[in-house]
Amino acid sequence: MGHHTLKIFACRNARPLAEKIAASYRTTLGDSSCITFNDGEFQPAFNETIRGCTVFIVQSTTPPSDNLMELLLMIDAARRASAHKVIAVIPYFGWARQDRKDRPRVSIGARLVADLLKAAGVDRIMTMDLHADQIQGFFDIPVDHLYASKIFVPYLQRQKIENLAIAAPDMGGAKRASAYSKHLDAPMIISHKQREKPGEVARMTAIGDVEGKNVVILDDMIDTAGTLTLAARMLMDKGAASVRAAATHAVLSGPAYDRINESPMSEVLITDTIPLKAGEDTSKITVLSVADIFADTIDRVYSYREISSQFVF
Repeated sequence: MGHHTLKIFACRNARPLAEKIAASYRTTLGDSSCITFNDGEFQPAFNETIRGCTVFIVQSTTPPSDNLMELLLMIDAARRASAHKVIAVIPYFGWARQDRKDRPRVSIGARLVADLLKAAGVDRIMTMDLHADQIQGFFDIPVDHLYASKIFVPYLQRQKIENLAIAAPDMGGAKRASAYSKHLDAPMIISHKQREKPGEVARMTAIGDVEGKNVVILDDMIDTAGTLTLAARMLMDKGAASVRAAATHAVLSGPAYDRINESPMSEVLITDTIPLKAGEDTSKITVLSVADIFADTIDRVYSYREISSQFVF
């Protein structure tokens, strides 16, 4: 069986991360461009032949929806240019919070996005820390679901934090926090939100021993940082020695940067699945790159080697 040439391309929003992934793979990004029309419509193009190639297209599908649309158009262009295989590398899979009908008459956006990707002609998806694991079941093609624990755990071990405790910011994050607490041999704390009435900021309590602990709050994403900073304050009030946070996807919308800087957290650990906004104060933010994990997984997929050893847990 002849081997198909591997090429890595990037959509516009993911270029910084894609360049790091390509460098980690010891190659350069393929030549692609995107023309924008006056009405805001755009058309991506491959500026080199990809006939018979295994093509990896890197793009996080953060809002605005142009980012998702650009990925879909790139997949379609690759199909029409006779690529052998088209693999979408989606470090941050947007719309993932819409994974079920949590109230009447709403969309299940994650399922629709999966269908759109399939309709565009993608052969495989590579992503990281999906908001809900079951989204993998929305696809009938292979999904490589990677975890940032691969870089967070070694980083936390290198810090040699004494009296470490792992916290979940809410009940939903308990499973992730539990895996970290087992692996780092640290006790676990769960923050529990109680809403007085809808939309009103809740009282928050902690389940677990907080006194004197250096706490790391774990989450899959930080959006407005409201729940996170509320949990951090509550843990400090309960006698924590320090509070840090670790979250894979730095959505950081609205007042998130200000909230982080005004919070008692000493450090917020994130990855580069989503680029940080320019001009914001990021003095408390530590960014760890996921480029090496993705480059290694791309190599394993391309050469038909197992990828399960990619997981810390």
